[in-house]
Amino acid sequence: MPLTSQLQTAGLRATPKRLAIGGLLFDGVDRHVTADDVADMARKAGIKVSLATVYNTLNQFVAAGILKRIILDTDRTYFDTNVSDHHHLFYETSGDLLDVPGDSLRIEGLPAAPEGARVRAVEVVIRMSGTPVSTGSTAG
Repeated sequence: MPLTSQLQTAGLRATPKRLAIGGLLFDGVDRHVTADDVADMARKAGIKVSLATVYNTLNQFVAAGILKRIILDTDRTYFDTNVSDHHHLFYETSGDLLDVPGDSLRIEGLPAAPEGARVRAVEVVIRMSGTPVSTGSTAG
């Protein structure tokens, strides 16, 4: 579905800044990026946009369900264009973040959800040392 349609379906106007940032992210290749990465990509593409606008737009894309937020710690948040159910390998030294298909990891023994709540999703980040052999879908 074209980005304009995705934004309209999510109730967001297809503003020039949203379309420009979306054009950088949604080119058919899944990727993990930080807000700083997107601001750098925009600058290199000649798109004038503030870091605050980048953050706001990324958060709007997350709320719209077309981008996934991955919080690794208090200092590192990545955004993932692959919104399907999947997990990640995170290489702490290099900052590389690789996708792990959701069905390749079996998770058993989850605690029961408290009364009135339900488990909506389980996302696993496996922290790695060393350097990835295949860069795949990365950030950093």
